[in-house]
Amino acid sequence: MIGAMRNARLLLAITIAYNAGEGVVALIAGWMAGSLSLVAFGGDSYLEVAAAGAVLWRLALGDGERGEDAERRARRFIGWSFIALALFVVYQALSALAEGNGAHESIPGIALALASVTLMPVLAFGKLWTAARTNTPVLAAEAKETLACSYFSFTLLIGLAATALLGWWWIDAVTALLLVPWLAREGLEGVRGEVCFEDLRACFCRACFYGVRSCPAVCCAPA
Repeated sequence: MIGAMRNARLLLAITIAYNAGEGVVALIAGWMAGSLSLVAFGGDSYLEVAAAGAVLWRLALGDGERGEDAERRARRFIGWSFIALALFVVYQALSALAEGNGAHESIPGIALALASVTLMPVLAFGKLWTAARTNTPVLAAEAKETLACSYFSFTLLIGLAATALLGWWWIDAVTALLLVPWLAREGLEGVRGEVCFEDLRACFCRACFYGVRSCPAVCCAPA
């Protein structure tokens, strides 16, 4: 158990370090290419840093009342951040489409998206496996955010590749808008406090797609 908890902290530390660097590259590359989707991706990177940091904080405080209160406040802050990012993306994307302003080709952005598409799923499933071994649902929840970032990365990669290969000026804004429903959903769940871990058990079985979805398997049943 001690070794598994050490692995959990290591995975969270890797998440924080990678996303901090990813955010810098994405924001600079996005500014240079005029790419809204890259800027939004950079903003999401720091939200992921905040989420992983909040889970590290929670693990350090333990399962007492203080830890639960810290988790609640952290997730509410992250939720409002997601909503703010969603509103920013909608405004900027609609403005770009109305004015006919598109993004330029971004080779650094494409390289970053490729790296994230490769690394994020590995980190996510590592966290899900560790969460199941330590029965730590809060880590499993954070892992699902990392897995969602894989979708974010894949969508970004498609948009950047289309801009580079086909010259579609509008694809960057459309790609950014496709990310808004996920940002809004994650934000509302955090603000409303809809994520509850009481009496839940983390799971890593084939029936629940290794912790990604709920299922009637014994390992997924409430404790």
